[in-house]
Amino acid sequence: MLYVVIVYLWVALLLYLLLGGADFGAGIIELFTTKDNKAKTRKISYEAIGPVWEANHMWLIIAIVILFVGFPAIYSTMSVHLHIPLVVMLLGIIARGTAFAFRNYDAVTDSMQKVYNKIFVYSSFITPLFLGIIAGSAVSGRIDVHADTFLSAYIFSWLNLFSVAIGLFTVSLCGFIAAIFLIGEAKNDGFERKRFVRKALQMNIAAVISGGLVFISAISDGIPLVQWVFGNAVGITAVSAASISLIILWYLIYKGRSKRLRLLAGFQITMILLTTTYKHYPNIVILKNGGYLSLIENRGADKTIEALAIALLIGSLFILPALVYLIYSFQKRDVGEAH
Repeated sequence: MLYVVIVYLWVALLLYLLLGGADFGAGIIELFTTKDNKAKTRKISYEAIGPVWEANHMWLIIAIVILFVGFPAIYSTMSVHLHIPLVVMLLGIIARGTAFAFRNYDAVTDSMQKVYNKIFVYSSFITPLFLGIIAGSAVSGRIDVHADTFLSAYIFSWLNLFSVAIGLFTVSLCGFIAAIFLIGEAKNDGFERKRFVRKALQMNIAAVISGGLVFISAISDGIPLVQWVFGNAVGITAVSAASISLIILWYLIYKGRSKRLRLLAGFQITMILLTTTYKHYPNIVILKNGGYLSLIENRGADKTIEALAIALLIGSLFILPALVYLIYSFQKRDVGEAH
């Protein structure tokens, strides 16, 4: 049952990065769009994420609940030593959701729309930035459970070049995913499609640059990221598969095809997450001075893990079909409107 829970945790993180990341990326794309094109970008983005943007946060909630119930030592350590980036990320989620609702459903259109737009795009950038910072901090070896000063306990645990580089890389990935998704949404508009292709290329370049910064900072800080990624067959295979799928993705874009783009983008993100988590599994948190928190050694009581696994399995029977039907129903509506 323990491995059932671990798989659910990994999949929840992956789906939040994919689906929630695409939502955040829509705001990132809008942030870096020229003033003349913002209104059109906003409209296409809303049509794409409007039906399901709230549902995507359930994957983050599931991941948090799994840590809280099944791995309390890991949850408490992260929530204490990373409480500042966690609070910023959660405030970003709240601000973004509020701004999205008001700017699209406000009964009165006035100057406040500009405020809502700014809150939406900046929180769309800040939230994945700090999500990446939290992820980077967990494996950076900077969390010191024996710290005796405020700075070493609550600031230096996350405010370092490696964690910030991971944050920027996460932002770039979210922007790239969103651009790929929006290419499909704009398939009947040649100008908009070309514009989103350019955005995808820009975000792809940003991901390469920030990814390079991640490796440079890892080497500088003594973090064995190169070994995690290239020191095993799984990592090498995943990197190779991601690279090949990226080439295929750009080939399909060049040919004007968009049906498989989302699947290829999702596959690349899956390979990236697999690459960066496989080697140091089950050590989900790496502490300062060589310590670690393991999903195996720091799990909760066996009865708790068993009950959690059963709850996740039963919950999937209700959640997944409902989510699939939600997405299907809105796609069906769009097809009907097209006729």
